[in-house]
Amino acid sequence: MELLAPAGNMDKMKMAFLYGADAVYLGGKLFGLRAFSDNFSRDELKEAVAYAHERGKRIHVTVNIFPHNEDLTALPDYLRFLRDIGVDALLIADPGIFSLARKLVPELPIHISTQANTTNWASVQFWHDLGASRVVMAREVSLADVREIHRRVPVELEGFVHGAMCISYSGRCLLSNYFTQNRDSNRGQCVQCCRFKYNVVEEKRPGQYFPVVEDERGTYIFNSKDLCLLPYLPDLYDAGLCSLKIEGRMKSVHYVATVVKVYRQAIDAYERDPEHFHVRPEWLQELEKISHRPYTRGFSVSRPTEADQVYSHSSNTQTHEFIGLVRSYDREKHIVWVEQRNHFKTGQTVEFLQPKGPLVTLTLPAMTDGDGNTITAAPHAQQLVGIPCDTPLEEYSMMRREVIRHDA
Repeated sequence: MELLAPAGNMDKMKMAFLYGADAVYLGGKLFGLRAFSDNFSRDELKEAVAYAHERGKRIHVTVNIFPHNEDLTALPDYLRFLRDIGVDALLIADPGIFSLARKLVPELPIHISTQANTTNWASVQFWHDLGASRVVMAREVSLADVREIHRRVPVELEGFVHGAMCISYSGRCLLSNYFTQNRDSNRGQCVQCCRFKYNVVEEKRPGQYFPVVEDERGTYIFNSKDLCLLPYLPDLYDAGLCSLKIEGRMKSVHYVATVVKVYRQAIDAYERDPEHFHVRPEWLQELEKISHRPYTRGFSVSRPTEADQVYSHSSNTQTHEFIGLVRSYDREKHIVWVEQRNHFKTGQTVEFLQPKGPLVTLTLPAMTDGDGNTITAAPHAQQLVGIPCDTPLEEYSMMRREVIRHDA
């Protein structure tokens, strides 16, 4: 089973690999559906491929916009560039881009993006017959249907298992075009209008706003919960998926590292002993610590109901916040050196999420700055802080603390 992680920039890509991803999907500056993530320049794409291949990892590049005529001008040169730097696969949704890629770079494997809305075995067979090596299932497909497709068509199947859900059919949305100045969701510029707060306006009574639901907070009628299929891991294997995909190219480094590590641990545990596998409570607790909306199982085992929407707000929730990144550990002095990412001070209890090792909890006893001076707080961005710690900690461990909630 491949664990496929999002990589919105170089730092997120490296953290995804460090925390256990087998492959990442990422986009260049053009032709991908996440125009507002950092994305990769040509030089960065070349560096990313080299970095991944040195570690036995894989790079899948998104070329999954629905192009207009002007988008096609620069496409042939870009496809040849991706071939020349050795990317492992192209993610494509549009038949025109697919056709060009098959003619110009026939040696590159093509994965059919979830944007292509592939929901049945006949469509999968169609793409397979044309030369696609993998099809990413539409998020509206149940695991029972995936199992049927796998039985009928000898092609790799990939499925989303964690992250944000789109209210539109596998992402085909026009809301951004209408609510903004030509920001096309299908050309990479989604502004997530589905998270906006809505009321109804009657045509002959302009200026009068009526709540869709009798609730003083309004309603978010398009606002889906986030997907989490960790409890269904054995079913994902049984259905015939070869790759489990995590959504989140615009999410934080903390999100990517945490989700990747949880699914890595679960996959490894299942493959060691499928018969006695169970979802550990600490894995589910970890997934609550990242920024997310309440979780849903999506379309995996049943049709979503009204309970799979969030009606009262569009903001995320999380139990912990990322406050520092471990840069090194001095084994002689028993000091961990942390790069500050958010304000912290002595006396606070923190956790260290390690790439490979167990979770470590520590109440900060003392701190020094980079020059060895005693300090009681780390208020400066990316300040290097020394903290006494008897437990050796891995480089790139993530330091975080519980979010303190105050009553309104």
